[in-house]
Amino acid sequence: MTSWFLLAKIATLLLLAFAGWRDVATRLIPDSLCVALAVLGLAIRAASGLWAALASTGVAVLLFALLAVAHARGLLGGGDVKLMAATAMQFPPAGILHLLLAISVAGGVLAAVHLALRRLPAPARHMPRGHTLRRHTLRRLWAVERWRVQRGSLPYGVAIACGGAWILLLGRGI
Repeated sequence: MTSWFLLAKIATLLLLAFAGWRDVATRLIPDSLCVALAVLGLAIRAASGLWAALASTGVAVLLFALLAVAHARGLLGGGDVKLMAATAMQFPPAGILHLLLAISVAGGVLAAVHLALRRLPAPARHMPRGHTLRRHTLRRLWAVERWRVQRGSLPYGVAIACGGAWILLLGRGI
């Protein structure tokens, strides 16, 4: 693997990690992040040849169209649709099936974690004496995340990021 591909893989992994973090923190995935991921994927595929770039772009566009239908029916968030299509640009068409399978497994794990989190008790409303700012911040973060879990909001961008990273690290992409 040349150093350019290694840098591209590292950049892709960092972008996926940032997407997952942003989805947990805000339940939003920035458009600029998806565009950067798609452009990086296009550059990676173009380095493999014009047909490789066209094939990956075609599959990503088809995936986007299919997922847009799911979004229109309220089954998937718009950011998740964009992130999944942008992540698909990193892989050859044969690797997309591996990507979708990895995302599905990661999504199942994420859903199981969220179901378990629903059973945890709510954080205390008042902090005991001697609390630190760190504990206060963690309590507030847990309270907000627990509220989101109770609403049923699942940050599926985390599953997309984990699935994409998993397949990249297995060597199925780039």
